[in-house]
Amino acid sequence: MAFIAPEMQVSKGFYPVYLYYREFQTLILAYGVSETEEFVKKWPPEIVKETPTINEFFGKDVPRYGDSFVYKAYKITFEKDKIQYTYPNGHVASDRDLETDLSRVIDYFKKVVSNELTKPDSAIGQGVFYLEKQLEDFLINNWDRTELGKKYDLIVEDGEVISRQYKTDVSSIDILAKDKRTSSYVVIELKKNQTSDDTVGQVARYMGWIKDKKGDKNVKGVIIAAEYDEKLEYALKAVPNVEVFLYKVDFQLTAPKAA
Repeated sequence: MAFIAPEMQVSKGFYPVYLYYREFQTLILAYGVSETEEFVKKWPPEIVKETPTINEFFGKDVPRYGDSFVYKAYKITFEKDKIQYTYPNGHVASDRDLETDLSRVIDYFKKVVSNELTKPDSAIGQGVFYLEKQLEDFLINNWDRTELGKKYDLIVEDGEVISRQYKTDVSSIDILAKDKRTSSYVVIELKKNQTSDDTVGQVARYMGWIKDKKGDKNVKGVIIAAEYDEKLEYALKAVPNVEVFLYKVDFQLTAPKAA
């Protein structure tokens, strides 16, 4: 029987995970593969080809998550009021060892996820698109506590915030704000699963609309993106008065501690 630690849902298909197999008194820190979410690209080839699955590690099919890949295995023993974690080579894992193992698999996972962020048709890319829609909610609801809120004000009319999805003749601006210092308009766009060229072009179009319709020649642009790549850097050289803010989706896991 396996005791399954809570899964990470950010990748919709693979994630680091702890799995405890009571039959073998063994805890596995795994390159986990979901049993419920299909994902065309799981862990990279170097993991799939060179790392044993849990089924292969135990030499038999286990009840759950047997297709996941073993990163670290710990034999569990109980000594009085403490739990001891022992590697297959007989070395007893210290708290520091456990934390190091966990940090390394998480760092590797982040690297894999980062490589998929800019692929619009990838499952992770689609997940980031979803997260960016939630980011818009977060920014509006927590405006005064964000870096944007330190520099810009949301637009309020008749006691109602009208900044979000501000309607124009050329579609809606994600967020329209005003500079605290100059009172000029600020066009804020989230880079939702689209190319850097598309995002910059979109911001430039809205800035042009503001200049024409609002008479604001000093309108600024802000792009909020998951990463700042070379394409975005070059595109911005042709559009003055636009800055970029990066956001980071992060997570934490806690290593098991001896009681």
